[in-house]
Amino acid sequence: MAMSEFGIVYAVHIITVQFGSVVSKVCECLLRKGPLSSRDISRLAESDINHNQVKDILYLLIQHNCVQAFSIEPPDGSESKAIVQYIVLFNNIMHRVRYNKFSRLVNEEFGSECGAVLDGLLSNGRLTLGQLIERDRDSGKTIGSEAIRDSLQKLVAARFVERIPSPEPVLGNKEQEPAKKRGAKAAKILKEPESLEERVVEAATPVDAIRFPLIFEEDANSSLADDDSNITEGKRKQRDVDSSDPSSGVIWRPNFEEFIHRLRHKACVEIVKERKDEGCAIVLRAMLEVGRSQEKKVKTDNSAPMSIGSIYEEVIKTEAGRTMLQERVEACLDQLSATSSYLPAFVTEMNDSYIVDFKSIISVAQKDEIEAVVMRRYGKEAFRMFRYLSQEGRFVETDKIADAALTEKKDTPQFLLKMWKDGYLHMQKLAITGTYVPFLLWKVNKLIVTRQMLDEMYHASLNLNLRLAHELESEKELLMLPSDKLEGPLKERVKKVRAKRLLLSSTMFKLDDAIMLFHDF
Repeated sequence: MAMSEFGIVYAVHIITVQFGSVVSKVCECLLRKGPLSSRDISRLAESDINHNQVKDILYLLIQHNCVQAFSIEPPDGSESKAIVQYIVLFNNIMHRVRYNKFSRLVNEEFGSECGAVLDGLLSNGRLTLGQLIERDRDSGKTIGSEAIRDSLQKLVAARFVERIPSPEPVLGNKEQEPAKKRGAKAAKILKEPESLEERVVEAATPVDAIRFPLIFEEDANSSLADDDSNITEGKRKQRDVDSSDPSSGVIWRPNFEEFIHRLRHKACVEIVKERKDEGCAIVLRAMLEVGRSQEKKVKTDNSAPMSIGSIYEEVIKTEAGRTMLQERVEACLDQLSATSSYLPAFVTEMNDSYIVDFKSIISVAQKDEIEAVVMRRYGKEAFRMFRYLSQEGRFVETDKIADAALTEKKDTPQFLLKMWKDGYLHMQKLAITGTYVPFLLWKVNKLIVTRQMLDEMYHASLNLNLRLAHELESEKELLMLPSDKLEGPLKERVKKVRAKRLLLSSTMFKLDDAIMLFHDF
């Protein structure tokens, strides 16, 4: 999905707060102009930044996984060299406000020691095992090198941490690709990624055996575990710990893809719990656990098929599911497979197997979010019109909308025009012979509405961040006072400031959940 205006402004704000205004100028240049070489950035960035400064800033943004270097293969027969370009990773910038969510996932699953290792990677971007151990030694609460090594092992095995991608992947020249003839079937299988950012990320991502090498350490014959060092996994681990040079060895970073993957699953369970019941949520959670390893990307429409036996086996592993009999699990699967006028099937049954329909689950939550905004902004009448058009999924004339939504025909065009002006409806005019007034047709275009919603949410997140920063800055001196000096009116003021900060923070947290629902899930 293309970046919106407020998406860019919000991303620049995040970089400004965390790295300063000079770094944000380079980031904004890449967000607005697209991929550029370092010399083009120094020429186009709206600031007095020389070429050496630009290179330093790019290295900083690469270290924190916000920028990726790449080059495009020159055309055949060309003597020109491939120029290194830099592309900003918009999604990774957005993930920077989600670090607390990522830390919570790891702390809940593996405990505080793994949480400490992840926090080191989140705050530093990329580190070797040796650097993680050195960081632990310098901290006030050391957990020891063995605990660091074991924690890293767990995080890589769970795919929360990965080896860094290729520093400078080379992309094939797309102008030459149409010349290659492919059959219709092959064209369907070998789909081109939607954007240049996706192509670059795909080209930079190593195969799983290299990306998650510790997973394969038990295979003594595997040469993939550390193909760039030609040493065994055990020796490499020892070298990482004992080496006097902390920069040597494998460099690790957080795997944002896996975190979003887990948060998507968590959101699906909450959606089902809210729309169905606790039993259905337990069964769906078990299904997601069974099928997780077979999901190759985050935005998967459907899970792999799974049998009732494998689902039940996973259900009874959990404390909440141990009391459930197989008949109860089958009844929950029937509930999840049922359709109604207002809810689609969340699970599809096929040849005695069950498939989770992620697209249906997510679309229900998206629809509820959009309709809630329409209700708040335009009222009940407009809400009924919008819901009717959403269900129809086609162009409908004004009078028919009025009849279906039970609204006055003279008021209906005003509601429809308001929603159209704000980008929530698509309008089509039909000229009819013999009349001066055009015939108006209306439709909900989900893609346009989703983009509009996202842009508004980015805008709201930006405003909340600015408001929180203003509140903290204006009361900075008060908040720095020691607690023993806070009495009477001062104590009440501090309580109000903290309550306001908590409210703004929790609102930002929930708003980010909604952004993920539309952008990441």
